[in-house]
Amino acid sequence: MLNTPWDMYWDVVAVKPLVDYRIEVEVKDGRKGIFDLKPYLDFGVFQELKDIRYFNQVGISYGAVTWPHEQDIAPETLLAEMVPVIK
Repeated sequence: MLNTPWDMYWDVVAVKPLVDYRIEVEVKDGRKGIFDLKPYLDFGVFQELKDIRYFNQVGISYGAVTWPHEQDIAPETLLAEMVPVIK
């Protein structure tokens, strides 16, 4: 991962789509968790994520969880609502 001046401890370094509209994320500081997107799927730009093929295109841009049509999850929301995973 390329370090840049805007790298933050909450930057997402890994994301993986899971079943039932959830994603597994790993944050730069080592925290890992599951974030459930179901509560967002009926609102605005997030409605497009109901298409599971599109949902599975989740990625990372500048440390944020994103999809190709510019949907994203704010880092503070992600950290506040993800369920920690202890491995």
